[in-house]
Amino acid sequence: MYSKANQKGFTLIELVIIIVILGILAAVAIPKYQDISSEAREASCRASLGGLRSAITIFYANQAVTTGTATWPTHAELSTIGMVMEQSIPKNPYQNDANYPDSVLDADAASITKGQNSGTNCGWAYSATTGEIWANTAVASENNW
Repeated sequence: MYSKANQKGFTLIELVIIIVILGILAAVAIPKYQDISSEAREASCRASLGGLRSAITIFYANQAVTTGTATWPTHAELSTIGMVMEQSIPKNPYQNDANYPDSVLDADAASITKGQNSGTNCGWAYSATTGEIWANTAVASENNW
């Protein structure tokens, strides 16, 4: 009825070999992907910090030119859109969404200094006394950047 000469396809052994090769490739690719996602989180945090620090420094320089007295922005000025940042405060990628990752903690009122974090709320910590801003989390030592 059926002629074996007309049958085409893969043998069971060939299919098993392909599945094994795909398994090996997946085992190699998954750790690489996890490493890339942690690098992306770090890059995002560093970029957000750079933007915040740049805006704070520009505010400081602008105050020196316009008023004659260089002052760091207050916590309220930093948190008000249009005063220091033209857009809202960026989220800290290390902070959970439930913990207000786009808010700024008043480090002077909380009596903490750079490298420390205060609890789990707020994505960033800012000292109006020194003009320093840092991540209010300590997942990957980002609070020391």
